[in-house]
Amino acid sequence: GSSLSAADIVTYLYLNELNVLKVGLDSPDRDIYFSSKGHDVPGLYSLFYAIGILPEEKLLGLRRLHGVDGHPEVRQPGIEASTGSLGMGISKGKGMAWAKSYNKSGGHVYVLTGDGEFQEGQIYESIQSTAHQKVNNITVIIDHNKYQTDMLVADVNNIEDLTQKISAFGWHVVRIDGHDYDVLKQTFAELKNVTDKPKIIIADTIKGKGVSFMEKPQMEEASGKTYYKWHSGAPDDDSYLKGLAEITNEIKKLSSELSLEISVPVNEVEGKVAAKTKMEFVTDAYGDTLCEIAAYNKKLVVIDGDLSADCKLRKFEKMYPDRFVENGIAEQDMVSMAGGMARMGLIPVVSTFASFLAARANEQIYNNAGEKTKVIYTCHFAGLIPAGPGKSHQSVRDISLFGALPNVTILQPCNAIETKKVVEYCVNEANENCVIRLVIGPSPEVIELPKNYEFKIGVGSELTEGSDAILFGYGPVMLH
Repeated sequence: GSSLSAADIVTYLYLNELNVLKVGLDSPDRDIYFSSKGHDVPGLYSLFYAIGILPEEKLLGLRRLHGVDGHPEVRQPGIEASTGSLGMGISKGKGMAWAKSYNKSGGHVYVLTGDGEFQEGQIYESIQSTAHQKVNNITVIIDHNKYQTDMLVADVNNIEDLTQKISAFGWHVVRIDGHDYDVLKQTFAELKNVTDKPKIIIADTIKGKGVSFMEKPQMEEASGKTYYKWHSGAPDDDSYLKGLAEITNEIKKLSSELSLEISVPVNEVEGKVAAKTKMEFVTDAYGDTLCEIAAYNKKLVVIDGDLSADCKLRKFEKMYPDRFVENGIAEQDMVSMAGGMARMGLIPVVSTFASFLAARANEQIYNNAGEKTKVIYTCHFAGLIPAGPGKSHQSVRDISLFGALPNVTILQPCNAIETKKVVEYCVNEANENCVIRLVIGPSPEVIELPKNYEFKIGVGSELTEGSDAILFGYGPVMLH
């Protein structure tokens, strides 16, 4: 969905505005484009393939070993900035634009952002400083498809009125239909005459544009909110084939109207690999246990950073809406809010991806730790695996970052049973801050605990006896 909402904008830019195909990817005078939101990179890779920048084997290796990452990474030719952790794009684009002016180089800088991204504090730091520093050779395009992850932006943390807010910082702002090529052409032509301010285009777009059931999905209702199914990730086989047929038919229709002969290649996968083992999601046990504890512990509250579905908190959100806070894409704000709740005697549980929680909000976590209250930080996507989204989502620093802080206990359960015990301990027994590291994907198989298993903090369980070597492991991935 997020690739399709931006596809018209990105296609128009590369075919009509950017000079990179003319001057080359390494020219100091090249125009620069990159996506700050990052998760739309499959669409950008597809365009790179179409214009000859990316070979087919790399494109088909998306999110696979030796392929391309699930978020932009500068090792890939044509990618100007590594993104995926939201909020950094305008700042980085400002730096590139400033450097172009300093070096007396040609070219303009274009940055695409998401609309939910305007909940990150760094966004407002960057739009304020860009205008103040008079960095005017930059144009930001907001892909305003109205959804972030799987919820309406207005339901998570309303960002409107964008035009008034951004104009107040000193930017030239226009709002347009992001799918109308004539409007795009006219807008970019007019903006070339604006040289005294940085520019922002608020492009109203449709998430899943071009695929009928992604544009108008059958909505799921829970807690009075609307959920969108197609934000990211691969669609199931039936949905993929249905969507492919729609796009293929539209291409054939347009090519016929233009008297063009266009062949649409289709890569078919022969056969499927059946799962040989029973998989288990430790995150399911995490969400279920929070619901169980909430029934008898009224101090428990849960705060989420726009990842409720991934963090398996939907059930809690529906059962205890008065104790669930959807804080949006604002990790530092979320952690400090949790610190305030803890100071008032509540037990806040903070949930988001480990790479964004441990590093981005580390100063706020440190501040909370010094107050000797209890906040539970749940780090999903902890570690290297799964690696598909790329390094922006691989958390390899969280243990050292949390371990350097006072009054913190770090735990990582190996299976659903141990996850339940870890959550119960952190909420009901622990006297200090706790960190729960969770693998967000399925365990390759269910890990069986020994018959004499006893849950003890800092004490492992012996799974196999022997005298030749000692192998330590933690978490479901390390134990397979």
